Amino acid sequence: MSETWAAVPVKGFIGAKQRLATLLNEDQRGALAAAMLEDVLAALAQARVAGVLVSTADESAASLARRHGARVVTEGSRDGHTGAVMAMARLLRQEGRAAMLTIPGDVPAITVAEIDAVVSAARSPNAFVIAPARDEVGSNAVLCSPPDLMPLRFGDDSYFPHLRTARRCGIEPTILRLPGFGLDLDHPADLRAFLTHRPRKPTRTVALLEGIGV
Repeated sequence: MSETWAAVPVKGFIGAKQRLATLLNEDQRGALAAAMLEDVLAALAQARVAGVLVSTADESAASLARRHGARVVTEGSRDGHTGAVMAMARLLRQEGRAAMLTIPGDVPAITVAEIDAVVSAARSPNAFVIAPARDEVGSNAVLCSPPDLMPLRFGDDSYFPHLRTARRCGIEPTILRLPGFGLDLDHPADLRAFLTHRPRKPTRTVALLEGIGV
């Protein structure tokens, strides 16, 4: 669907990734958040999306996003992941965009092919496509056509609730299990899995982790 816009909510780099505090100090966690976001934006820049929205109130994140050609918005950016995504959905619907693909900024193993697969899976005007985290708890890619197709709610347990919400709305979800989308880096075990099954293409995230000895 060529009029699909990507929507990436970003909290900011200061204080990021607290669950990695046993492994990385605050500066390293901030650098990791920036590297992961840059890898995500680099993949989106080559994928079949019409544009990229980044919702953030963090000026460093906003500057990075603009360098990758993304459009930065601030409405809803302080309202958590869900608030930021739903604000972007409303904006895209107001602008007449056909669909929204929302992904987090911490899935640095995603590939252009995976992004294109999610976009291509939306084959009807009212479509819901989802790629779960590898533990099938989180929702790491969600495509809604139209952008405000249904209410979304992100958190530690969002995948199955999203499936139920879609079905209550009369929409049968399309589920894609994709290794890159499945691996968000939240816990030390995620870093080990990422480095064990690292992307073939060099990424900023791999270079950073190797550089600090993870």
